[in-house]
Amino acid sequence: MGGWIALGVVALIVVFVIVLYNKLVTLRNRYQNAYSQIDVQLKRRYDLIPNLVEVAKGYMAHERETLEAVIQARNGAQQANARAASQPGDPTAMAGLAGAEALLTGSLGKLFALQERYPELKADGQMKALQEELTSTENRIAFSRQAYNDAVTAYNTQREVFPSSMVAGTFNFQRAALLELTSPAEREAPRVSFS
Repeated sequence: MGGWIALGVVALIVVFVIVLYNKLVTLRNRYQNAYSQIDVQLKRRYDLIPNLVEVAKGYMAHERETLEAVIQARNGAQQANARAASQPGDPTAMAGLAGAEALLTGSLGKLFALQERYPELKADGQMKALQEELTSTENRIAFSRQAYNDAVTAYNTQREVFPSSMVAGTFNFQRAALLELTSPAEREAPRVSFS
């Protein structure tokens, strides 16, 4: 009789560990999926930027340095995003992406500030359409970032609470990093003016 009770307790513990393990896997998959939504929007943004620069080149021939800085920042952000997409939640990858995105946002801000000097560029229909598309994409990125951070928070909370923390430690569920912005300027989408 005592053997059956012990076997029942062991079976109950195994089932409990399996349930906790599966919950951690589910939450990890959710934050990885949430990051893939950020990835989609970032790729969309990266695809828009060369078109924006090409339109601006026609009007801003003397601003070559700024245009090149935007493209370099875009390429750096694209590479950082590729690293982050291959390891969503990795603290180093997330920090690298946040830094690269800050540089890109700053470069775009300079481009839009310079645009004020070129009334023909501001009036260009293609430029306006690209800016509207970029603004829309920035909003989508912000929503996707929030969903990712919410999913990471749920995962990290589950892996830290007892008894899940024992299962997380045993099966090497690592803490996932939030995608945080490091400066107040990054918290704003690039300003777009149609006036």
